[in-house]
Amino acid sequence: MEDKDLAWEEIETEHIVQDEWIDFRKSTYKYPDGRVFAPYYSYSRRDYTVIVASDEDGKYLCVRQFRQGIKEVTTEFPAGGIERTDGKEYGSKDAAEAALDCAKRELREETGYESSDWTHLITVPSNATISDNYAYVFMARNCMKAGEQKLDDTEYLNVKKLSADEIEELIHAGKFQQSVHVMAWLLAKEKKQNLPGDGWNVLSHEEKTRELYNRQKHTLDQFLERGAISKAQYEKSLHDLTEKMGM
Repeated sequence: MEDKDLAWEEIETEHIVQDEWIDFRKSTYKYPDGRVFAPYYSYSRRDYTVIVASDEDGKYLCVRQFRQGIKEVTTEFPAGGIERTDGKEYGSKDAAEAALDCAKRELREETGYESSDWTHLITVPSNATISDNYAYVFMARNCMKAGEQKLDDTEYLNVKKLSADEIEELIHAGKFQQSVHVMAWLLAKEKKQNLPGDGWNVLSHEEKTRELYNRQKHTLDQFLERGAISKAQYEKSLHDLTEKMGM
């Protein structure tokens, strides 16, 4: 089927809540085969930024704060909503501040740190199934303390510096509980592997060790996939690499 033959047609919409904060809708859709489905709930909220920020020692700036959805205090990266000039939290991007400006402001407000080394990693729908807002993900390196936090009246959060290994442990334990932030971490790791020139020098010792291990393991994986080495040779080489790198 062509993509156009997969699209649902929205034939009726009721705005259950429509204020400056959210547009929460109940819609009726027509399937590609003509059948009708209702209700389908979706909403519009403001776009936001997520920042994978590391200081000059290679430690990552994370925050601990309460999240109402799961009613838990979570560990995550600094993040925040893109401000607008029209008094609403959703709508045309013409009324929104630049995403990078938002990321710089949020990092400074939530952590007290600033950076002059920014990389845009991805812009992705926050939850394409039920929402039309986007997450703008950035990496900020060599962050330096510029002052104290400047939190909003509704913000209660603590800054916590973590190593790369500590973040990995939290992710694998299900304790880094924002899915977009986990994706941001994976993209930042990939970007750091391809840093040109002096980029290698900003990594901590443990990050360098992990990067070298990942690169050499990737080479072994390719050799095995191409049949250049046997499964037994691969397992022995991987075992020796793991012991050598202390992984």
